This record gives sequence, structure tokens and C-alpha cells, in this order.
Amino acid sequence: MKFNSITIVIISVVMLFFYSACTNKSKDLVDIKFDPEVIPSMNTDSVITLISDSGITRYKLEAENWQVFDKAKEPYWYFPEGIYLERFDSLFQVEAKILADSAWNYTDKRLWRLKGNVDIRNMEGEMFLSDELFWDQKAERVYSDKYIEIKRGETELKGYGFESNQEMTEYRIFRPHDGKIPFREETESFESLDTDTISSKDG
Repeated sequence: MKFNSITIVIISVVMLFFYSACTNKSKDLVDIKFDPEVIPSMNTDSVITLISDSGITRYKLEAENWQVFDKAKEPYWYFPEGIYLERFDSLFQVEAKILADSAWNYTDKRLWRLKGNVDIRNMEGEMFLSDELFWDQKAERVYSDKYIEIKRGETELKGYGFESNQEMTEYRIFRPHDGKIPFREETESFESLDTDTISSKDG
């Protein structure tokens, strides 16, 4: 009987110690609520990947950091440290090359926002430089209301407001300008731009 009593006492002490440890451990835990608007569900570094569109490989993507917010109210991908993108045609030939300091891809809308030192090259050797461009994949359209420079050979086109097909072969500038205009965060919308335009068809 004495042995059983000692055993019961030891078990009681062990259980008390275990309970105390668990209690202290639970006090150390921090209750963090997952906010899908600010916390990515995936965060990947040094990314090189191919992206399909309607079952066909159409893009090659390279980025230092890729954050996926697919649980947000408006799901999107975010590339905070820049992006390099190549777009292929149906024969897997490169149609355009895109560089930007940062980028957002609103996946449900199929809308890209390219921000900071945006540099797009088409296969005709033309260069499109702006602080911000939008690429609507559904409408197959690229556009901006910011300042843009287009370089084709010795010719330079400059101005505010721009739209193009996504191959960057047919385009126009809504407000042409001879000199360089500093980039501004807030500019006039297309509706308020002058009607004078320069297009890819102009000499």
C-alpha cells in the first residue's frame, strides 16, 4: 500500500508539472490573425517560370521576389523587386520583352500594372519607356496616362497618354510633346487629353 501511495504521489507531481509547462507555453503563444490583403499565401525568391494562357505557353517570367495574394478580395501577384517578362507568339518566338521596377498582376481581371522604369521592347526594335503602364490581357491592350517615350531608330516620340495593341506594333500618343516632361504621379485622364495624336503609322 505504501508503494502504491508513493507511485500516486509521483504521478500527481509529474502531471502537475506537465500542466504547468503547457500553461506557460500557451501564454507565450501570440494570436496572429491572417489578413489575406497584406499577407501573401505564397512568397518565393529567385523565380524563373513559364506561364500558360489557354493551355499554350505564352510567357517567361523572371523575378527576384514573387508574392501571391490569391485569398485577397481582388486576387493578385506582386513583384516588389522588379520583373522581366517575355511574351511568345504561337510559334514560341518572342514578341515583346518587358522590364519594370515593380509589378502587379490582378489575376481575375487579367490586368498587369507595371510601375517604375518600365521598358518594353517589341521585335521591330522599338523601345517604350514610361513610369507606369497597364496591360489588359483580356482586351489585348497596353495603355497609360503617364509620360512616355517611344524610340524607333533615330526617331523619338514623346508625350502624355498612350495606348497600343499588346504586340506593341500599333500604337498612338494622345498628347505629343517635343521636349522631356518630368514624370508625375497625378496626370490628366484620357478623357481630358488633347485630341492631337501621334501614331505608329505616322512618319
